[in-house]
Amino acid sequence: MTEKEKRDNGMYFIPAKDNDLDRELRECKDKCFEFNNLKPSLLNEKKEIIKKLFGKTGKEFLIEPPFWCDFGYNIEIGESFYANHNLVILDGAKVSFGDNVYIAPDCGFYTAGHHMDKEMRNQGYEFAHPITVGNSVWIGAGTRVLPGVTIGNNVVIGAGSIVTRNIPDNCVAYGNPCRVIRKTDK
Repeated sequence: MTEKEKRDNGMYFIPAKDNDLDRELRECKDKCFEFNNLKPSLLNEKKEIIKKLFGKTGKEFLIEPPFWCDFGYNIEIGESFYANHNLVILDGAKVSFGDNVYIAPDCGFYTAGHHMDKEMRNQGYEFAHPITVGNSVWIGAGTRVLPGVTIGNNVVIGAGSIVTRNIPDNCVAYGNPCRVIRKTDK
C-alpha cells in the first residue's frame, strides 16, 4: 500500500516517502501562488483557478486572497461560499462545505495531525481525518477547525474558536475549546 493510499484510508503515513504526494503538493502550491498573485479585479480568472483546483464548487463563490491549501482536490464547496483573507485548508483528507457558508479572515481547517508517540512522530508519521461543514454556517475570524470535526447546519462559530469536536445543528458555539453556548431557531 502506498503512503497516499494509507492517507486516503485514514491510516498513519509518511508523506516524504511518496513522490506522488510531494508532486501533487508542489503543483497545488504553484496554483495557489498563481491565484494569490492575480490582480483583485480579475475575479473570473481567480474563479477558474479554484474550479480547476477544487474537487467540487458551486456556481457562486468568492475566495479572497491569500488562500493556501495542500492538494485542492479534497476540497468541496457548495453554493454561495465566501471566504475572507488568509484562509488555509490543509486537505490531506476531504474538507467539505455546504451551501451558504461564510468564513471570516484568518481561519484554518486542518485535516492533518501527527503521531502522539515521539518516536513515530520523529519518523514523520502523520494522519489526515476529514472535516465537514454544513449549510448556513458562519465561521468567525481566527477560528481553527481540527481533524475529524463535523460542524452542523445553521451554526455560528465565534471568533477565535478552536474547534476540537463536533458541533451540532442550530447553535452558537465559541471558545477554546469551542463548545455550544446556546441553541438557535432553525
